[in-house]
Amino acid sequence: MQAFALIRPHTLAAARERVLASPEQRVYRAGGVDLLDRMKEGLTTPEELVELASLQGELGQQLRALQPASSAGGWELGALVTLAQLAEHDPLDGPHAALRQAAGSAATPGIRNLATIGGNLLQRPRCWYFRSADLHCLKKGGSACLAITGENKYHAILGGGPSFIVHPSTLACALLALDAQVEISGESLRTIPIADLFVGPKPDPKREHDLAPGELLVRVLLPALERSSRSAYAVAKEKQSHDWPLAEAAVFLFVAGGVIKSARIVLGHVAPIPWRCPEAEAALIGQKPDAALFARAAATALAPARPLRHNAYKIPLAQGLLREALHRAADLPLPE
Repeated sequence: MQAFALIRPHTLAAARERVLASPEQRVYRAGGVDLLDRMKEGLTTPEELVELASLQGELGQQLRALQPASSAGGWELGALVTLAQLAEHDPLDGPHAALRQAAGSAATPGIRNLATIGGNLLQRPRCWYFRSADLHCLKKGGSACLAITGENKYHAILGGGPSFIVHPSTLACALLALDAQVEISGESLRTIPIADLFVGPKPDPKREHDLAPGELLVRVLLPALERSSRSAYAVAKEKQSHDWPLAEAAVFLFVAGGVIKSARIVLGHVAPIPWRCPEAEAALIGQKPDAALFARAAATALAPARPLRHNAYKIPLAQGLLREALHRAADLPLPE
């Protein structure tokens, strides 16, 4: 790994000025889990890491916030909050339970104590073609996605093309299911729906997010949700210790008067971005929760899937995870 300097500015203005002066050689560092992996692999070779943990004042407080928002029921989650803090924060439950469940499922306890919300959302793909310094795939300026004709067991079955990476974030599908927003600081402060943070391969195969050079993800904002609503997250891995999901599902349900009034369904690790399923959501609205309804919704969610040679197994897997999450959110036992 190339030698680098660690810079500890106290203000965002100083940090941003430093990065903008040479964005190819100076990068922000939060938990550093993915960044250091890429540096070890020779995929990125910055001369300076600009330490976000050293930022002080109001911004420093916002980056570390884990607290109810001023609006009753909402939450403010700073970008430097760790996955371990999220997973262990008991008040973040009920309507927001899917987020705690997703955070608690990630990697190992040691990594969860380092990995941050911002870093988890903005990490680069874990595709082995992208991660190999010796291969020139589409995301690194090559002419084609090497997974199309190569080993594609872990690649996208929804929304793929021209690149077939899957989005690596453990938190992303849960946050999208909870209708979160993200606050971004740059030339000015902007707040956008979390869905707008992610960039798929069709508009730009080299990018995964919408941040401009020097911009910083400051906070995730969770809206106030109906107190009686529920969310749930389900995941499948090849091994439980320090492994990436094969597929995951996050759902939000609000049931009143015995019928589903609103629903959000998001699948993860099956598409280049967290994949929302509006047709499956529509199939649930106005219906009484039961196993048959959830099975139909799961089939609808995966109907657009177009698997590659080695990953068709993800279709029934994602269907099963979605059914599990729906049953848990509705507090219905899974059929045997």
